[in-house]
Amino acid sequence: MKVRSLKKDKYNVITLGCSKNLVDSEVLMGQLQANEFDVAHDSEKDDANIIIVNTCGFIDNAKQESIDTILRYADAKEAGAIDKLYVTGCLSQRYKDSLEEEIPQVDAYFGTLELPQLLKTLEADYKHELIGERLITTPKHYAYFKIAEGCNRPCSFCAIPLMRGKHVDRPMESLVAEATRLANMGTKELILIAQDLTYYGLQHYGERKLAELLQRLSDVNGIEWIRMQYAYPSQFPMDALDVMVERDNICKYLDMPLQHISDNMLKTMRRGISKRRTLELVDTIRQRVPDIALRTTLIAGHPGETQQDFEEMYQWVEETRFDRLGIFTYSHEENTHSHTLEDNVPDEVKQERADAIMELQQGISMEMNEAKVGNTYKVLFDRKESGYFVGRTQYDSPEVDNEVLVPAESTYVRLGDFAHVKITDSSDFDLYGEVVTSTQESQRHLASTAISE
Repeated sequence: MKVRSLKKDKYNVITLGCSKNLVDSEVLMGQLQANEFDVAHDSEKDDANIIIVNTCGFIDNAKQESIDTILRYADAKEAGAIDKLYVTGCLSQRYKDSLEEEIPQVDAYFGTLELPQLLKTLEADYKHELIGERLITTPKHYAYFKIAEGCNRPCSFCAIPLMRGKHVDRPMESLVAEATRLANMGTKELILIAQDLTYYGLQHYGERKLAELLQRLSDVNGIEWIRMQYAYPSQFPMDALDVMVERDNICKYLDMPLQHISDNMLKTMRRGISKRRTLELVDTIRQRVPDIALRTTLIAGHPGETQQDFEEMYQWVEETRFDRLGIFTYSHEENTHSHTLEDNVPDEVKQERADAIMELQQGISMEMNEAKVGNTYKVLFDRKESGYFVGRTQYDSPEVDNEVLVPAESTYVRLGDFAHVKITDSSDFDLYGEVVTSTQESQRHLASTAISE
């Protein structure tokens, strides 16, 4: 039997799933740190004796990853490698009773809104004065910025309301205060997230307030980019586009998951919008913001999707030419309306349809990137990897979109800085370029290097 020496507990928070989960982990870690706990995030070291797994329960693959992670640490606990194992997040919210029965090695399970209970179990004080503060796990120059929790949309396929509850806005004053704190810590880019950004304001203020929120965040000194993700198409607040045009620090970028285009599927999915209105919406957005980058997400193989429905979606993607696009195969989620329908599209057909859409999008992306060669873009640099400084334009979100690669052997760029980059080459999902205007810090570094040589 392994015997542990008496030493201070060390916590490792493991985050699975989306950026909204990441923010929850950052808030948890901020509370733990304020209680003087020794806490790390996704640490690969084996020195933590208490593990907290923040799970995802969105679709089958995500649920399986969460279960596999819990089991791995449950085995580690039985082997004496860790002392305590706690589970929180969406999977725990949705399947707590089953998990307690199937994986009893876990010391306690907590739902998505049970942070105070989790802290109490850890013998940590829930510090109300820290609301809105967190321990950032991303590179300090950008941060995910959750403006609301939960969702009121009735989409037939989605289990998010089962795990996250009804839509709840964060007060605007609290968001502006948090943005100011982040800016003072060196954050330059805010990536606005929620289950539905466009609903912001209706719950707290009785009217849509996304445009006003954008204006107020745009006024925060030090915030150079504001990016919008997860916008719902039905009743989209067009005044948000006006702010995008007016303010230089609001990225010409919009992530709007449209899911499908055939009226048959939009009705079955309970999306609250028709094909005609979707086409009009995309056209209007592009007219108002001509240089906008549109990202969307689609679903292949939802119950009732015919070959004709799929071909209609394929033709639409071909004609619309989204700047960025992702696609999921349908996951049959319990307690959703879609689960009452027959899951009648075979898995192999779902995958074939998804692959066909992505192959189409790869070609579209390649053509769009080739058209960028010779142009110059403002780029924010995130990391250095494999001999390149790697950054993004305003048209790209971290981890999911295109990147700009600049050879490190001939150029120095300080991570977290902006530079103007002339694009010299392209591939299907990447751009290659050379810095033509760098920051003063980068220029000083190059000058000192030249002198020393």
